[in-house]
Amino acid sequence: MREITRGSVTGILVTGVMRALLFLAVLGVVAGGVTLAVENPPASAFEAALGEVGVRVFGIILWAASITSVIGASYTSVSFLAGFSRRLEERRSWVTVGFIVFSMVVYLALGKAPVTLLVLAGALNGLILPVGFGIILWVAARRTDLLRGYRYPKALLVVGALSWVLTVYLGWKSLGGIADLL
Repeated sequence: MREITRGSVTGILVTGVMRALLFLAVLGVVAGGVTLAVENPPASAFEAALGEVGVRVFGIILWAASITSVIGASYTSVSFLAGFSRRLEERRSWVTVGFIVFSMVVYLALGKAPVTLLVLAGALNGLILPVGFGIILWVAARRTDLLRGYRYPKALLVVGALSWVLTVYLGWKSLGGIADLL
């Protein structure tokens, strides 16, 4: 358990630091007066900072981020599905590869620019949080049998409910731009 906790905390910290550094780098470029290209704003920020090398560095960063995200998301999705079938569990690696291939085919079939798909994925992810959070709150408030009789303090449930309402609102707002993308 200690190893898993350390690994997950390290991953979260590295991700947080990398995101903060990337944000600050783009902020520095924009604050310097550069206007980012509409068709690919992140790449244009790297190009403004480092020239042609910046575009290559951005490509490597984007590739590394995307491949790890695809593998992680596919593995997680297959893990959920594998719980329903012993055959899927036995073939987890092949099902994960199949999920990745399926995702690639959908991406190619949509024919949209990566920026459009990233915004679309972010908007759809904005809907997942309220659903998952709502289920957790429901369990905490109503299903003490699942929590071995533990009852969450009412104050925490109220704060959680208020946070859930905020996530529903933000998720709803994230849907507004989807129609414009397509």
